Amino acid sequence: MADNILVMSNITKEFPGVKALDNVNLQVKRGSIHALVGENGAGKSTLMNVLSGTYPVGSYTGTIEYDGKLCEFKQLRDSENFGIVIVHQELALIPELSIGENMFLGNERKGFLGIDWDETFSQAEKHMIQVGLKESPTTLIKDIGTGKQQLVEIAKALSKNVKLLILDEPTSSLNEVDAKMLLDLLLEFKKQGMTSIMISHKLNEIAYVADEITVLRDGATIETIDNTNRNIDEARIIKGMVGRDLSDRFPSRKHSVSDEVSLQVSDWCVQHPLYREKRIVNNVSFKVHKGEVVGFSGLQGAGRTELAMSVFGKSYGNDITGSIEISGKKVHLSNPKEAIDHGMAYVTEDRKGNGLILSDSIAINTTMARIKKICNKFGVIDIDKENNVAGEYVKKLNTKTPSVQQKLGNLSGGNQQKVLLSKWMFADSEILILDEPTRGIDVGAKYEIYCIINDLVAQGKSVVMISSEMPELLGMCDRIYVMNNGEIVQESNAKDATQESIMKAILDSEKKEKADKETVAS
Repeated sequence: MADNILVMSNITKEFPGVKALDNVNLQVKRGSIHALVGENGAGKSTLMNVLSGTYPVGSYTGTIEYDGKLCEFKQLRDSENFGIVIVHQELALIPELSIGENMFLGNERKGFLGIDWDETFSQAEKHMIQVGLKESPTTLIKDIGTGKQQLVEIAKALSKNVKLLILDEPTSSLNEVDAKMLLDLLLEFKKQGMTSIMISHKLNEIAYVADEITVLRDGATIETIDNTNRNIDEARIIKGMVGRDLSDRFPSRKHSVSDEVSLQVSDWCVQHPLYREKRIVNNVSFKVHKGEVVGFSGLQGAGRTELAMSVFGKSYGNDITGSIEISGKKVHLSNPKEAIDHGMAYVTEDRKGNGLILSDSIAINTTMARIKKICNKFGVIDIDKENNVAGEYVKKLNTKTPSVQQKLGNLSGGNQQKVLLSKWMFADSEILILDEPTRGIDVGAKYEIYCIINDLVAQGKSVVMISSEMPELLGMCDRIYVMNNGEIVQESNAKDATQESIMKAILDSEKKEKADKETVAS
């Protein structure tokens, strides 16, 4: 008989008008890595929120047995007391506090006269070593990259004597190098006897790291796949998720790029918003034609997002220099409103923080970027018109929702992303900058997003796609720029590029920069 550390039986959870979980069953073997996969809205995060006590006992039906005991968690702290710790997709760290302070926030190391800071930082350093973090525990969170912040969250879990570690999309914000390091860390934890549950849409990572894979679809358990021998591929997982084979991950399109340049950026330089002596974007020049998808690849911290935000009405950085031409005319975009008025859109990578208002409806979010378009001659919003517009985009983008009055926070990540795209499509944007447009969404929703992108460029619109997933860039783009350390280090046609050539360009740039520094030092 299997030694199961966790058995969840017949878990049913309902929200108003939606049955999120329908008699879900999950069994996790002690000392294993168990993956939970499914399309957006399948119920993965909801199930883990039930387990962690985020959704307390009484708000669902079914039973939870952990370590052989029936458990009824009323709050998050109850599950943590049992060694069950969840790391959410959105990192819960305070940028202005240090690594050590964040690690023990709410779990402070107390002394006779308050917080024992020596104990705090020494304990923090111990757990940082466990996850391979070499920074000082006094380093502020805002001064380290996203990949290291993810490691801080895991170190924070270790400080709570974790026995069952739950990771919700742990690599969604990481480049391939950092993601591989994190997965190898999970495998090392497994050797030490720790049990992990991992939710991810990156199926190649699931196939690499998971011993068993449970598939959820429409709130129900479909199957649990044995991957002990690492013989399960992405196609097999996809079939369980969507109920059919997905023969092509990227929709085909006719690459009919116009000779007309819609956006030209020349000699663009951006200084850090706080540390003005630090240059984030250094003398970058690029162009995008009408009907073209141009990709930007690079490792975390390469400057891609900073470039995009600074071009979009100087919404990032200081002392910005260089020039922008839109359809051959030089423009000066001092703020995002001016960028929008000139037909630009920036679809942020942080849809929940900066792109959408989760407490408002689909209708409000769809029209907010160009609200004048739904106002009457007196400047008053026409609610019927707003609802009709939102309804049209729900239908056009196949957004799954019972109503345009549904609050954004109740939608899955993929459907939220569709609303974010709707917002900018309604704004009549001719140039769309898409920053990680498929982050944290499943393969089915990704395919639908890709189809939307293809439709946009077929209409003659221009798309800039920033992505940490190289197969996505190679599958969707006409041309690809590679960035490293704030500079463009390679430009190539997508059909001539490979993942290897992109990584080589980055590594060659790193070697050159290191050699230049050594020359200056000598």
